[in-house]
Amino acid sequence: MPSVPVAAPGAVRVRRVAVIAAPPVSMFNLAIPEMLFGKVEIDGAPGYETVICAPDPGPVPTTGGLDLVVPHGLDAVAGADTVVLAGSGSYTDPDPRILDALRAAAAEGRRIASICTGAFALAEAGLLDGRAATTYWEYRSLLAARHPAVDLQDDVLFVQDGPVLTSSGYAAGIDLCLHVIRTDYGAAVANTVARLALVAPVRPGGQAQFTRTPLPPERGVSFADTRAWAMEHLDEPLGLTDLARHSGVSVRTLSRRFHAETGVSPLQWLLHQRVERAKELLETTSLAMDGVARASGLGTADSLRQHLLRRTGLTPSAYRSSFSRLPAAGRSPAGGRGDHGPS
Repeated sequence: MPSVPVAAPGAVRVRRVAVIAAPPVSMFNLAIPEMLFGKVEIDGAPGYETVICAPDPGPVPTTGGLDLVVPHGLDAVAGADTVVLAGSGSYTDPDPRILDALRAAAAEGRRIASICTGAFALAEAGLLDGRAATTYWEYRSLLAARHPAVDLQDDVLFVQDGPVLTSSGYAAGIDLCLHVIRTDYGAAVANTVARLALVAPVRPGGQAQFTRTPLPPERGVSFADTRAWAMEHLDEPLGLTDLARHSGVSVRTLSRRFHAETGVSPLQWLLHQRVERAKELLETTSLAMDGVARASGLGTADSLRQHLLRRTGLTPSAYRSSFSRLPAAGRSPAGGRGDHGPS
């Protein structure tokens, strides 16, 4: 998979990510951060330095029966901007050295994340007490019983509570890492990484885990083609009738089956994609706010402002100032037409 060159003005500080491999580590969990963070380039320079470390450097057993050679010890956690704990087969008995490293990183105010069963070590270290968190649905009851102070979320892909993030099983680690990239470098960079990795650019963190085997689509109906079509027509006034007509089913069937496939309703999915399109346009174009709103399907600058504030806490002009990939001279003036109110 090639790297992702993204033009950006000025020098960019490389963010350091330390990924802890707790033996026996899940190879898939361990590969996710390196694969995604390692493909971000900003103005020809890497956006992240990803370092994999373990309590005992050298051969580290995996849940698949193989050994991986990890050259770095837990001293690599010191000074990292983000610490990610991969899922492990020994999740109920975390290494005390890992717990100490996590507590030290938390005391320094670092961002800390877990994938799958890594949440057990975060809880054991006391980092999830009173925080919203999640883990793979099959282990939820065990985590709740062992750590009742954790505000465990039932059916979500990932949760961020302050500087601590937790994700559910396996592929949800991809969603978590893309969320981190989006937070650090904006939607355009994260979406580019997602496209190269052939994964969905945005699955909302609140989307449900598939805790039961989904029913097969009725009469072979899947809405992947309809979602792809909608992504190409976000600037149009799409509604349930339009989506149902494209997929060849009734509105009632569309609503039921779409939710079964994605975990959200068709209109929730549309709104989320439109907000993400607006964020990407704010980062990569100098369109005025009315133009961004129309091109993303949000309608008006006031609607754009309302939805962006709700999702990011930033006005459109403030978001553009924070994440624009255009040289300063090429940006639209102070929020552009239609971005009302203070930033």
